[in-house]
Amino acid sequence: MSTTTAPATVDTSAPGVPLSRLVRVEVRKAFDTRAGFWFSTSILILCALALTFFVSFVPIDTLTFTNSTGVAGGVLGYFLPIIPILLVTSEWGQRTGLVTFTLEPRRSRVVLAKFAAGVIISLAVIVVAFALAAGILGIGSVFRDGSVDWSISGHLIFNFVLSNVIGVFLGFAIAMLLMNSPAAIVGYFVYSLVLPIVVGIVSGLVEWFRDLAPWIEFNTAQNPLFTGDMSPTGEEWAQLATSGLIWLVLPLTFGVLRLLKSEVK
Repeated sequence: MSTTTAPATVDTSAPGVPLSRLVRVEVRKAFDTRAGFWFSTSILILCALALTFFVSFVPIDTLTFTNSTGVAGGVLGYFLPIIPILLVTSEWGQRTGLVTFTLEPRRSRVVLAKFAAGVIISLAVIVVAFALAAGILGIGSVFRDGSVDWSISGHLIFNFVLSNVIGVFLGFAIAMLLMNSPAAIVGYFVYSLVLPIVVGIVSGLVEWFRDLAPWIEFNTAQNPLFTGDMSPTGEEWAQLATSGLIWLVLPLTFGVLRLLKSEVK
């Protein structure tokens, strides 16, 4: 005597997890651990220390809001991309990926939620950094009895936010490609610290490479955002788009494809 087992059915009519809830979960996960919380906090502490040093020791005629935001931007530019790196790689480093993708099997939505959470957290840090730049500059001008130029270019604000969002995108792309915290962080610092030095040396020695560099090296392509009138020409925007395709879109595409097809353990 044999029995027949009815095939299992999946209720496809059941609503999935709302994307907004996934984003809120990812934001909360970024601060649930002491490491995640203190890393974001330490970025702001570094900004405050750098701004305090700037306001205390630079010549009084250079105490401008533009220069203060430049100091804050220098700190953010190096450390802000690590926030999305940790958001992505924590699923594998802490072995929570199986739980995450069981609760939400549509992995592409999880990827989108992680990216949105990284942008939200980074924008919040940028806003606080702007506030620190204004507050510390104001306090410093009082103690040093000097006048402060509070004007700031709209181009500078736009480029400041754009460059940091690009950095977040880059950190996210590297993390998706490598899926390992140490490897992704080292890879990011090699890109941001070592690669520009190598490109600068080669550009100084090889004339034809100097013209090619902005088309293939993303750091070089971003220079017009912060030099001259901070308003890139059409060609410079094209260089930014082309090098961005190489350093942002391609790594992110390969990383997403790897995630969608890899076995989660």
